[in-house]
Amino acid sequence: MNLRRRHILFVFLLVLLSACTPKVPGEYIQPGDMEDILYDYFVSQGMAREEDDGGRVMDYRRELYFDAVLKKYDVTRAEFDSSLVYYYTRADRFVKIWKNVQDRLGEAAIDYGASAGEVETFTARSLTGDTANIWNGVFSQALVPYAPYNRLQYSIQADTAFRKGDSFMLTWYSNFLYQSGSKDAVAYMAIRYKNDSIASQTVHFSTDGFSQLRMDGCDEPVKEVKGFVYLGQGYESTSAMRMLILSNIQLIRFHKKADVVKEPEPMKSEADSLSQVPDSLRPRHHRLGERPNNIQPITR
Repeated sequence: MNLRRRHILFVFLLVLLSACTPKVPGEYIQPGDMEDILYDYFVSQGMAREEDDGGRVMDYRRELYFDAVLKKYDVTRAEFDSSLVYYYTRADRFVKIWKNVQDRLGEAAIDYGASAGEVETFTARSLTGDTANIWNGVFSQALVPYAPYNRLQYSIQADTAFRKGDSFMLTWYSNFLYQSGSKDAVAYMAIRYKNDSIASQTVHFSTDGFSQLRMDGCDEPVKEVKGFVYLGQGYESTSAMRMLILSNIQLIRFHKKADVVKEPEPMKSEADSLSQVPDSLRPRHHRLGERPNNIQPITR
């Protein structure tokens, strides 16, 4: 095959591949623009949380920041919602967009001074000290209520930095993007010990905001900490968009504080006890240099 034929075949393959690649209809936000909007949306919600003073004020601020993002891209709330529903029904495309958003968030955080281990993946590392973030998964994740995109799993193997009595706390920030339907998400944690016994804990959550799941330790060496966050279908059968965005995911390990053993006090002799009594309170015959009147000196 000569060079000209190879060139023609290469062009033909490119045309064939592009023809097989499904296009996003023009009435929806295109993937690149959707990525930019989600990135700015995520940043804006983080800003709202940083300024959190609780209650309705924060909810208002989050909505205000989101409206500013939509205005920046000249997109209405209806256009954003319909586009999100479109990508929601094509989860493979949304996963690609979300992965790009995660990468950009990680790069931006590093530019602002965070370490790589604090941003996208928190690699398990042997840290001394009473607390350490041992999370080794993604910093943020979007879940939809059907497999395989409805579950975030994690597993951390114990290393030499783990100690008997360690306790653990999984923390995250949740944001439910629901058109309708009941919200039902579950976080699960299990601790496997060296003797293969297992302790576990489960917590349900259904509102936006900060959540946590904590497990106290026991006097056994830890072998593994694992679990998952799962987004359920809810009670209603609906085709409406239902999405959960998890962010700022951390798994904190707490060392048990060492028990302080109090040394027993040495037994005091009668003389030591008397030496601490004020002279004015001692019996007269115990005062220094004096004898009781009824005791006569020995004479020969």
